[in-house]
Amino acid sequence: MLDKTHATPGFNGPGYDYDYLVQDDRVHQSLYTDPAIFTAEMTHIFGAVWVYLAHESQIPKNDDFITARLGLRPIIVLRDSDGVIRALYNRCTHRGTTLCRLEKGSAHVFRCPYHGWTFNNTGKLRNVPWPDGYATDFKDSKFNVAQVPRVESYRGFIFGTLNLDAPSLSDYLGPVKGPIDEWLDRHPGGKVAICEANRLNYRGNWKLAYDNSCDGYHVVFSHRSLLDMENRLVDEADKGMSFYKGKPDQAPMYMKYFGHGHHYKDKRPNMEIKPGAMWAIEGPHPGMEHYEAELRRRLGSRADEALDLASSEPVNINVFPNFSILGNHIQVFEPLSVNETNAVWYGTAVVDDEGIWGDSLPLINALRMRTQEGFPNFGEVDDLANFEEIQRGLGAFEDEWVYMHRGMDIPGRITTDEHGVIKAPATDEMFMREYIKEWKRLMQTEPNIQIKREP
Repeated sequence: MLDKTHATPGFNGPGYDYDYLVQDDRVHQSLYTDPAIFTAEMTHIFGAVWVYLAHESQIPKNDDFITARLGLRPIIVLRDSDGVIRALYNRCTHRGTTLCRLEKGSAHVFRCPYHGWTFNNTGKLRNVPWPDGYATDFKDSKFNVAQVPRVESYRGFIFGTLNLDAPSLSDYLGPVKGPIDEWLDRHPGGKVAICEANRLNYRGNWKLAYDNSCDGYHVVFSHRSLLDMENRLVDEADKGMSFYKGKPDQAPMYMKYFGHGHHYKDKRPNMEIKPGAMWAIEGPHPGMEHYEAELRRRLGSRADEALDLASSEPVNINVFPNFSILGNHIQVFEPLSVNETNAVWYGTAVVDDEGIWGDSLPLINALRMRTQEGFPNFGEVDDLANFEEIQRGLGAFEDEWVYMHRGMDIPGRITTDEHGVIKAPATDEMFMREYIKEWKRLMQTEPNIQIKREP
């Protein structure tokens, strides 16, 4: 059978026919390969919705900053000298060079390395060298650093948007706040601290990572070596993600789609609900038995609870377009071009302001760091290889379509509750079909993009 192909697929006059490019069971390969679509995404997606920028624990004190990205825009996320959280464009208003070239630090001013223009950490211009050379009033606000007009936090997670018409952050997150709250509330005081990151890069489109973020269909095929490694020391394969073996469609784990592109996979129903259950399925890591033995010696009956804090909680919480909570990790997607993306995996640590765990806290966090070494180093590399091979395969552009129809049109398989939350087996592609509808809606909507400057 011959398929009719299109030299300029889906092109309709001055814009793209997104109703053609996104169909019920498939999307056009150009969503992943067309540079013009990628450029449009930087406004219609990464400019229009709430994008994850940083965590408050990364800027705990006044004048602390980190550098980040909002789509392609370089950003300085900081707590200014008065404690206000801001997201400044990392761009001098003179000639456009980046103001800050450090990953993180503390500064009450930023001085441009090119010509020495200096700005307060509110973004306001403070000093210009030899100003007599300009017939200019530097009190004009146009010389102050541009910044993201709306910056809000949800329980320590900092998001920003350029769209003045976007809903509040709380409304944007909607029901996905429930899984985020559950994930945080298992920690003392409902808090975590962000640690250093595994920084990975792949030659592929950013949506390939988001397509994968709730995909339970690939696990036993793509992560076979990781599963073998996790279970190499046990008689019965029950560690890590072993519950994907056999008939995972019939397992009690599930996924949910919440709207606004957000979705969630809950694998906890696969295990017993009791202290120590998460630790029981944790794969082996060098030296972990010594930490376990010491915690059991110190804590006795409380040790299982402490060991669960060190374990990776089996959930995938995905906030469109660039933020995921996976196990104990925070994963952030950073698009660089139509076919290049950073995938950054931040570790997290237990914060114990109330002293619940006393001098055992360093042991818990040391073990937690060790358990967080596994997936970024032995699992994510499998995924990145897949993403790169997908990108390469999509170069066969006459074969136009990418299918995402697993679970579709099977009676009783997918349900929708009274709040509009959609539920499906953990191996279905329901979440892909739903989030790409939101992608299409955003690409067809003109956002009210603004920047602000200090007056």
